[in-house]
Amino acid sequence: MPQAPTTDRLKKTAGLSALLAIATLFTVACNPNPQRANTEAKRPDVKLEKPVRGDMLVEASIGDASNLIPMLAGDSPSHAIAGLVYSGLVRYNPKWEIEGELAESWEIKDDGKKIIFHLRKGVRWHDGAPFTSADVMFGFNKLVDKNTPTPYAEDYLQVSRAEAPDDYTFVVHYREPFAPALASWGLLPVLPKHLLDGKDVTKSDLSRHPIGTGPYKFVEWKTQERIVLEANKDYFEGEPWIKRYVYRIVPDSATQFLELKTGSVDMMGLTPIQFAKQTDTKDFTENFNKYQYVANAYTYMGFNLKRPLFQDVRVRQAITYAIDKNEIIKGSLLGLGKPIDGPYKPGTWQYNDKIKKYPYDPKKALALLAEAGWKLENGVLTKDGKKFEFEIITNQGNDQRKKAAEIIQNKLKDVGITVKIRVLEWASFIKEFINKRAFDATILGWTLGPDPDIFDIWSSTKTKESEFNFISYSNPEVDKLLEEGRRSFDNAVRKRKYDRIQEILAEEQPYCFLYSPDALPALSARVKGVEVFTATTGIGYDWPQKWWVPERLQKYKLQP
Repeated sequence: MPQAPTTDRLKKTAGLSALLAIATLFTVACNPNPQRANTEAKRPDVKLEKPVRGDMLVEASIGDASNLIPMLAGDSPSHAIAGLVYSGLVRYNPKWEIEGELAESWEIKDDGKKIIFHLRKGVRWHDGAPFTSADVMFGFNKLVDKNTPTPYAEDYLQVSRAEAPDDYTFVVHYREPFAPALASWGLLPVLPKHLLDGKDVTKSDLSRHPIGTGPYKFVEWKTQERIVLEANKDYFEGEPWIKRYVYRIVPDSATQFLELKTGSVDMMGLTPIQFAKQTDTKDFTENFNKYQYVANAYTYMGFNLKRPLFQDVRVRQAITYAIDKNEIIKGSLLGLGKPIDGPYKPGTWQYNDKIKKYPYDPKKALALLAEAGWKLENGVLTKDGKKFEFEIITNQGNDQRKKAAEIIQNKLKDVGITVKIRVLEWASFIKEFINKRAFDATILGWTLGPDPDIFDIWSSTKTKESEFNFISYSNPEVDKLLEEGRRSFDNAVRKRKYDRIQEILAEEQPYCFLYSPDALPALSARVKGVEVFTATTGIGYDWPQKWWVPERLQKYKLQP
């Protein structure tokens, strides 16, 4: 899905006004010198302590959520919150193996065309109502309803029939084999039927006040300020150790870092310059842990293919040749990332290392532009009396994307192309520009999953408003390969399909694929139970089940 402005995880609130705002929600007894208390956090004997409940964790996000009913939201902030409030039938473990969540077990039959889910018993919604298979069926029916404006229906439209033969059994039948089938049921928004039955889901109060079965319950949402959750004492996998969670909107990474250092944000995604040059002080290393791993994501510049300017493949190829990706990584990421040339990360089984590459070559760019009818005169490209100029839009708060746009602007100027840059607030960026296709080109990112299925991003059937093929890409062969790739359970067969897709995308360049950034989270050292499993799961997998704060380091004494 489209990434939020950064890969930030958590942060603290800084300044008196923030602390006063939080105090209106909780009875808080704050340590008068939180940083001083934190210096004890790395004592060797801390490993002998056992987890205890209490305290509050504040996560900062550059962008606010848009809708807390998962099927209606396409942005990372919404799903970050929804992932704590709701549960899926299955999920991935740190080894990228599928395990049960609301489903206790399952059976796969008829060569993959039938899945029988056996659901957990005793699970309750946050309002106390029992969870049953009727809720799963309700969520499924809402998702495939043509009147539901969702970008996620495609995987579930593959189901020919769904059944709920009893309260704790849910059965799905597929018309034909569907490789992502089992994993897709971790994304299905299981919704409370007793609260939504007979109502228009798009107008439901649950979009602002969700009720789920997950580890945290909703408390409050103040737009562009914060979203507050509290631990679910009745969570089926056990009450989380950390009692309160605040997702705080701080639309500037420099302000986030200031608040982190003053002790009012617990965790943030550091910018490259913060990671490399501003975190080596004794005060920081005593009070915070920082991490570095390759993010399971990539950043790209996508062309709006409805714009006549970008409909000639030679023009798109020329732009990619004119961009120095290594300079972007050095200048924007301070070297903390890797260049990419397609929709998969190098090192994964689906990656095709033989596709066409576009090394920085402005002479090749100019030759292609000349073939396409563009003439360079006095440093300006023109065709039929019109200058070659366009606008790149990206989101506020992500300095790396803004710097990447500036480097691209300078490089394209060298070949006679004029680029304007427009930086927009996240919610408006998505709602008014991306969803409405009101842009020339955009710098954005995708978060990657373990399955190589990229149907929703590249299929020509996914170009409607709020769907993910917002550049309006269309290629009949790619459509056919996407369909075939999801019909086989044989990875060798699937690799041949996705290898060919990568070849076509490399040739046609609907995106200029830019880089895969390193994830650079920093977290208060008072938080324990944090572990880096793999480069794909990072530090987030065990949140919130295993993260905790020793009582001696707890900053917030909250009411029961």
